[in-house]
Amino acid sequence: MHTPTLFIDADACPVTREAIDAARRAKVPCVVAGNSTQNLARHVRRSDPTTPGDGFWIRTLQVGVGADAADFAIVEELQPHDVVVTQDIGLASIVLGRGAHAIGVRGHIYSPLTIDSMMFIRHEEKKVRRAGGRTRGPAAFEDEDRERFVRNLRRLLEEARQA
Repeated sequence: MHTPTLFIDADACPVTREAIDAARRAKVPCVVAGNSTQNLARHVRRSDPTTPGDGFWIRTLQVGVGADAADFAIVEELQPHDVVVTQDIGLASIVLGRGAHAIGVRGHIYSPLTIDSMMFIRHEEKKVRRAGGRTRGPAAFEDEDRERFVRNLRRLLEEARQA
């Protein structure tokens, strides 16, 4: 049985600390991926194991500054039943296509049943913006979002461990 790995797309991720705490609690490996402008090591405790072993360990994955560099690095290592934390619907779609799980930073668990419509909406909104129009941005990130994220991530990690 494959122990799932938690991957965190850390570029502009407001719940990196909570995601790592959930990995510690679930005793699953964790990979924090982000571009080279970030100090990803600040998320690692001195007491955290950084080499693969049984249970929790953590690794940072620094990538170039390119727009989707962290996404590509995550996809390259992804296995079925792994879990990915991301705000990127495109990455979530790829993750689902590979038999893994994806969760947004507000706790939304992406589903194969709805990801196509989400991708379509994203595409249509991009067309509006390219034509000079405006689309509504996301609501302010609130404590409720953080709590929902933690609750749903814990459940998702437990389900992935049992798969």
